[in-house]
Amino acid sequence: MTVRRGQGYTLRVSTARAIHRQLLARCRPLDGGQGTPTVPAQRKARREYEIRVNALQAATAGP
Repeated sequence: MTVRRGQGYTLRVSTARAIHRQLLARCRPLDGGQGTPTVPAQRKARREYEIRVNALQAATAGP
């Protein structure tokens, strides 16, 4: 796993798609809500990660 700090956050995890989905579910509170403060960099990082996971799923789903 790689986490970069500075301009933003980068999370790289090599694992099964189900684990990626679980990580996304656990990161959802970073988007704010339920009394959680919203941090734009964290929200963007989760959104970018979700885009990568969705692209991976679409690429491996096949025709």
